[in-house]
Amino acid sequence: MGVMNRFMNFLGLQEEEEIVEREKLQEQGEAELEPPSFEARRNQKMNNVVSIHSQKNVKVILYEPRSYDEAQEIADHLRSHRSVVVNLQRVRNDQAMRIIDFLSGTIYALSGSISKIGGNIFLCTPDTVEIQGSITEILTEDHDYTNRMR
Repeated sequence: MGVMNRFMNFLGLQEEEEIVEREKLQEQGEAELEPPSFEARRNQKMNNVVSIHSQKNVKVILYEPRSYDEAQEIADHLRSHRSVVVNLQRVRNDQAMRIIDFLSGTIYALSGSISKIGGNIFLCTPDTVEIQGSITEILTEDHDYTNRMR
């Protein structure tokens, strides 16, 4: 009977505390089983709280493709919930457009986002990462500042 209880607990059909109480009652030879008290269930549920900040190895991939063929590798990183910075300065403009088109479709399918962060440099993120702000505003402010200094 212990194996069946563990299996049901694994599937989430039965609480761990219920299993322990049932096994104790069976060992004591009591014929009637009592359900766990409200307080015991509440304490059990409080112990099941999981932090959403438990990811320790969050990776950002830096990628400099040399051809369109490498776009699928970038998409694979996005599917694995990794952010990717893509530098397209080493490919021809027509290849860069094809890569961006492919990545845009991938990001749309994954509900992610893509942002231009520099000349031919893009930040592609999965749906688990939110991008705030805009680099173009910072570049414009920087340009205005340098013009005023002259």
